[in-house]
Amino acid sequence: MRDTGGDGGGGRDTIPKTEKDQRWIPKIIKKRVCTTFVEDTRRADNLCQCGNKRDTHTSVALGDYFSTAIVNHWDTAQHSSEYPTDAFGELQFVGASKRQSYFLRLSWDTPPAMIYTLMTNHWGLPSPNLVVSVVGGEGSTNVKTWVREVIRQGLVKASQSTGAWILTTGLREGVGKCVGEAVRDHATAASSVSLNKVVALGIASWGFVHNREQLVNPQGSFPAKYNVDINVRDSCALDNNYKAFLLVDDGSVGRREGETGFRAKLEDYISHQRTGIWGSGSIDIPVLCMLVSGDSSILERVDVSLKTSMPWLVLAGSGGLADFLSEVLENLSSLPVVQSSSECDGEAGPSVDIKDKVMERVRKYFPLEAETEKLAERALSVYQNKHLITIYHGEQEGPNEFDTVLLKALVGASKQRSSIDASPYNEELKLAVTWNRVDIAKSELFNGDIHWTYQDLEESMTDALVNNKPQFVRLFTENGLNILQYLTYGRLESLYRSVADGTLLYQLLQRRLVERLGTAGAALSPSNLQESSPSKVPAESMQNGPVMEVSLFEVSGILELLIGDVCQPFYYKPLGLQNITSKRRALRHAIKLLRGDCPYREQRCHSPWASLFIWAVLQNRSEMATFFWEMAGESVLSALSGCKILRELSKLEMETETKLSMKELAQKFENMAHDVFSSCYRSDESRSFTLLIRKSPFWGGTTCLQMGMGADARLFFSHDGVQSLLSQIWWGDMKRTTEVWKHILTFFCPFLCYTDLISFRPEEDDQMTDEGKPNEDCRDSNSLYGTTVFSFSDIKHIEADGQFPTTPNTATIRGVPHPRRPPKRPFIVSRWRQFWFAPVTSFLGNVIMYFLFLMLFAYVLLVDFKPPPPDGPAITEYILYFWVFTIVCEEIRETFFVGTKTWRQRIRVYIQDVWNKCDITAIILFLIGLICRMFKWSYGFGRDILCVDYMVFTLRLIHIFAIHKQLGPKIIIVGKMMKDVFFFLFFLGVWLLAYGVANQALIYAYDPRVDRILRRVFYRPYLHIFGQIPVEEMDVGKDWDMPCTNNRTLIDAGDEPCRTLYSNWLVVILLVVYLLVTNILLINLLIAMFSSTFSEVQAHSDIYWKFQRYNLIVQYHSRPSLAPPFIILSHINLFIKRAIRKVPSVKIHHFVLQLTSKAANRLTTWEAIQKEDFLTAQNKIQKSSDSERLKRMSAKVDGVLQNMIDRERERELDQKIRALENEMEYCSNALGWIVETLAQGGSFKPLRPPPAPRDAVSSFPVST
Repeated sequence: MRDTGGDGGGGRDTIPKTEKDQRWIPKIIKKRVCTTFVEDTRRADNLCQCGNKRDTHTSVALGDYFSTAIVNHWDTAQHSSEYPTDAFGELQFVGASKRQSYFLRLSWDTPPAMIYTLMTNHWGLPSPNLVVSVVGGEGSTNVKTWVREVIRQGLVKASQSTGAWILTTGLREGVGKCVGEAVRDHATAASSVSLNKVVALGIASWGFVHNREQLVNPQGSFPAKYNVDINVRDSCALDNNYKAFLLVDDGSVGRREGETGFRAKLEDYISHQRTGIWGSGSIDIPVLCMLVSGDSSILERVDVSLKTSMPWLVLAGSGGLADFLSEVLENLSSLPVVQSSSECDGEAGPSVDIKDKVMERVRKYFPLEAETEKLAERALSVYQNKHLITIYHGEQEGPNEFDTVLLKALVGASKQRSSIDASPYNEELKLAVTWNRVDIAKSELFNGDIHWTYQDLEESMTDALVNNKPQFVRLFTENGLNILQYLTYGRLESLYRSVADGTLLYQLLQRRLVERLGTAGAALSPSNLQESSPSKVPAESMQNGPVMEVSLFEVSGILELLIGDVCQPFYYKPLGLQNITSKRRALRHAIKLLRGDCPYREQRCHSPWASLFIWAVLQNRSEMATFFWEMAGESVLSALSGCKILRELSKLEMETETKLSMKELAQKFENMAHDVFSSCYRSDESRSFTLLIRKSPFWGGTTCLQMGMGADARLFFSHDGVQSLLSQIWWGDMKRTTEVWKHILTFFCPFLCYTDLISFRPEEDDQMTDEGKPNEDCRDSNSLYGTTVFSFSDIKHIEADGQFPTTPNTATIRGVPHPRRPPKRPFIVSRWRQFWFAPVTSFLGNVIMYFLFLMLFAYVLLVDFKPPPPDGPAITEYILYFWVFTIVCEEIRETFFVGTKTWRQRIRVYIQDVWNKCDITAIILFLIGLICRMFKWSYGFGRDILCVDYMVFTLRLIHIFAIHKQLGPKIIIVGKMMKDVFFFLFFLGVWLLAYGVANQALIYAYDPRVDRILRRVFYRPYLHIFGQIPVEEMDVGKDWDMPCTNNRTLIDAGDEPCRTLYSNWLVVILLVVYLLVTNILLINLLIAMFSSTFSEVQAHSDIYWKFQRYNLIVQYHSRPSLAPPFIILSHINLFIKRAIRKVPSVKIHHFVLQLTSKAANRLTTWEAIQKEDFLTAQNKIQKSSDSERLKRMSAKVDGVLQNMIDRERERELDQKIRALENEMEYCSNALGWIVETLAQGGSFKPLRPPPAPRDAVSSFPVST
């Protein structure tokens, strides 16, 4: 059943995915089995030197007695052979946690590249930013208490902050057990975000693992049940707190250190891999070996790894080899190193004194070792590489700053390997970035003592961007990194190529790339790994990452998908596509461009902060996107754009957690847009109005209002500043306090507009003189940003000129084009235009004429609907046809001739509106009814269609209520309740079908007529809900005067069947249950749903109303003054102007103001100042919060505690110095006394006088 051969099979699909993905492992990963029995003469139990008994060996191993007789030493390379591994899969510890670990039995000479790829690609272990290999501390010896604290508070905590792998033996003994317990405790206390950052990896010898037989399964174990017995002495069990186990097999049993060679090779291989996503980091993965205690056998491994430039951290005071090395390195560092006479290569050799001192310390720490001289040679070899060793006195220094110790140990080693030209601080910076330790970078590297250049920060900046480290991005930006120099279009493309696999952005990029390439190239499946050679595995595993051909054209396509309904395409200018409107032509041009050298990639990116903001938002990186928003210009528009992108992405995202985070970040950006605009509105009202309708060159020519509408930013539109602008546009030159009845009266009596019945805003002078303006700069500052198009009178005035859209207030403003002003119109003409060209007047006219249209339509249907030609239609019906024709003309104008978007964008925006869909439905039904009523055979059907169409036209009238503050939110409530009704109808339909079928079958035993079945199965149970219950028909106890029969022939002919009597009791019971469920349960459920919807909308009714009135104002702002059917005159006028006279339209730019570069820069600067004020206020609020105060207090307490610890250490040091001074004073006095005694005695005569005291020690008292 598990045979991998063949092309198919039904059983293949039943294999679990985890097991299926690892079935290739035995083909390329082997185990070791002893094939030569070499008797161990030191033991009397007939064992082989591999540790196994004779009877456990195969016949091949026991066959050649002659060859085995002459072998006196067993060697794994010569006396063992490889076989497919029989222990791999997942490991579940019986009685422990439910979390499963991975395990693998492998040969000691397995290529480490293959194992590393297996762990990262198939087991899903995250690529490490640091690897700490804990060496020593094995066996049953007790681990000192302070060593446990260093491991718990220092090593594991530092590993959590850096995303490290911790390598130990993985056994429940010594240091391995301490590491497992520390990882378990930190995983319990840590958040879910940091839970997966620490990976404890056990590398042990297969023959030394207790209960290893439970892991053996040639087909793999998913999972293997592993029992732990801690009472066994001769072998040790695996620790359940480790994520994975590599069980190295050298063919031996019961031997330690069988994994040492493979572990060293794996550490060396990892040290040559790059950090970051897809190896995008700026440095190789740092690997550090930490020595804890240890016996003399580990000294050889230390020496070998030091020769490969592997750094070591020695825990002095932990005992054994660690104490020996710390004493050798610290005490011998001050002794001289002389040149050995026997060495001709110029290397320095140790002096005889150093060798003697090392020998003394070997005898001191390893008194039972026979080969002391060999150990001394090893120690001297280690001493030659002392620059790679860091001594850590954990008992004195404490575990709090252990991460800094790790950093400095790695930096010290990397400085020795770095080139002479490289900055000595670059490696330290790269390590700090890799570990995301911005606190170390600020205190050690960016404290003002080091001058950083752009070249020093460039590579680390890329690492910080790709691996989502916004604090470092901010730090580099504040310390000399020029973003204009850094971000080119080529580097922006490389950032998009670094997107992690499996994300939504990656899938969208791949989809766009396939469209451009024309072929759906699939990434390499992980299962292909077993078919590849070990040397090719790392390179092939990288193919799972983003395809390297992603360009700005794919990014532009994604942005068009997300915000293309409100923006022009992005990045078309560097691609040379700015003049191409056809999508196919743009695709062909992009393919041709990207096949060449792509010179645009060397160009500096226009608006780099905004481009990085889009890049971060597309990946849903909250902190990074917020920082880029702070640095980018056009703060309000950028925040609304981020909100729009995230809400569109959330619609495409399938994972619930990611979808929720996108929605939260989108709401955050909407809040920031609202707050920044509030600051702008408080500062200057007129400038804030210009900010709302200013056309942005970077954001595809859109405005804040258009982007906010596309982003569904209700909170932003509810702002008083936005509503103030909309109200000014809505009322035109009339005052907003105008009462409705005055407006309606003036509409029917137009000449009243020349009276004081309606108040108009006072007209400002057309010419701005120098009186009251001391200089031109003052005039600019007061009037530059307050010039917006508020009324139709201004637009009509501009259309007469055919010039740039300026209002009367912009005649002399610098930075805005100044067309020649025509002569001032007479009062009669200007007042007429001020009233009739206001959007509110256009709205009122359309409402009145629409009521007349509905009255005409109703009259035609009820009174004057004549037969088909030649007898009809009537004149009123022809008027109705013409009226609908003008409505269709206006819909076509709104769709294709309003706005600056492409026709695709216009159609997309038009279809998205619900009321436009209603218009399309009404027009299509009218056309169908019109065509059908012209023929006799379809006359009745056409009339029915027109009757239904009248309902659609009448329901369209609801749209006018959107302008009303109380009725507007009710439209939204009705719309949401319709969704609730659909859910209710689903539940109701289930019960109705269940009851209707059962009821019909129980009452009538035979009734083949379909019409009666449908009525009694669906229609009659539906009427039951409203109390219409035919008791006479359903209850046999009641008399029923309906004639019936039981004759099937008559029933087939159409007669009424008689009721079934014997099961009528069940009919009554079902009726009771049905009414109970529908009338009480489902109806109350519907009421509860309606109440919830009403409460939800009503609580924010003001926000909903302010948001939805924008569309209505935009619609009537762009409409001609005349309403249908007279609007045809306006259409003819527009056709003459646009097609014949070629007068450019200004209404096409409704709510859009194009500023010159100077005026736009000044507005952007003012907006940036308001944003800085807003951020400053936010920081003050955050600092004054309780959480921030608690943090500051905690930091102060930690500082005071550290000062107390430092003072205590200084006090201890002072006591030691005083004790040393007392000893020196005593020794000086004793020596003085001896000298005097010898001088006074006559036993011998000194050859020279006693030496005179030196100045340095003259202060010591001498006894007399």
